[in-house]
Amino acid sequence: MTQQVLIAGVGNIFLRDDGFGSEVARRLATRPLPAGVRVVDYGIGGIHLAYDLLAGVDQLILVDALPRDVAPGTVSLLEVEPDGDLRSTVDSHAMDPAAVFASLRGLGGVPPPTVVVGCEPADVTEGMGLSPQVAAAVDPTVEQVLQLAAERAGGRDARATTGAEGG
Repeated sequence: MTQQVLIAGVGNIFLRDDGFGSEVARRLATRPLPAGVRVVDYGIGGIHLAYDLLAGVDQLILVDALPRDVAPGTVSLLEVEPDGDLRSTVDSHAMDPAAVFASLRGLGGVPPPTVVVGCEPADVTEGMGLSPQVAAAVDPTVEQVLQLAAERAGGRDARATTGAEGG
């Protein structure tokens, strides 16, 4: 059975490397996606993500800059339990995923099983464009997220849907 998987790119493109999730989502939008998978660049629109989750998603893949005190450009995967404390693992600069989950719960929803695919930023100062280290991590992350989405959608790698929705 195909699971409904949402790939959510988040971040603030005006804070350099914080735009990592948005850039990954932008590139994913040009690729064929596994059946049951959709990608949305939410940017800093956390309430939009909460409403999309309320509408029903079986699995969430959240792509973001993720400060973990490792080398810039390092990509980490973190499994988050639906009732887990996202605040302890994610420190988003402009959209707080923990607040999104709190809003979702306040609306009567339950967060789906979630994996965070995060990249260690080098520079989150004002400005546009990713640092060289983070830019180099984008294409491998796109491939990693596609594989993860295929596994979570039901193990199929049948690429069926192309495109993304704006957020």
